[in-house]
Amino acid sequence: MGRLCALFLVSVCSASAGWAQTSASPATDRGKATIFTADDLTAALAKLPADRPSGAARVFSLAPYNVNVEQRQPRPQGASLHEAQAEFFYVIEGSATLLTGGSVTSPTRNGTNITGPGIEGGVRQTFKKGDFMIVPSGVAHQFLDITAPVRLLQIYLPNAPQ
Repeated sequence: MGRLCALFLVSVCSASAGWAQTSASPATDRGKATIFTADDLTAALAKLPADRPSGAARVFSLAPYNVNVEQRQPRPQGASLHEAQAEFFYVIEGSATLLTGGSVTSPTRNGTNITGPGIEGGVRQTFKKGDFMIVPSGVAHQFLDITAPVRLLQIYLPNAPQ
């Protein structure tokens, strides 16, 4: 991961919100700075199952905010739409395609999140290591064309109060 990425994670932690299925991680101590080392991340990612489309390791949890590293496998990925938050990604490793827009097929609602097997319509955008992506709230998105594991810094950003 490197020192630069670790510093980046620390700096964005205070500006992110989260909702994700992640490995358990204790809450970050609000009374001191916290470092999550590259070795910590390697160990956390090694525990993620490779037999599922995706999994995430929690890096920091500073309620109501969370920073995760997500690992997506070369398996079919479902589509998502988050009504209450945008989703920010930084590509740590790998490349694939992000399909955005359109509508989620056979949608299932879980609170303010909608999931389904795919997207009808939408725009395909390829991404690679080092790229940044943001999906605004209310926009359907799905990862496609994954040929090798993809690792992403993932942060949910809550909608501003209206």
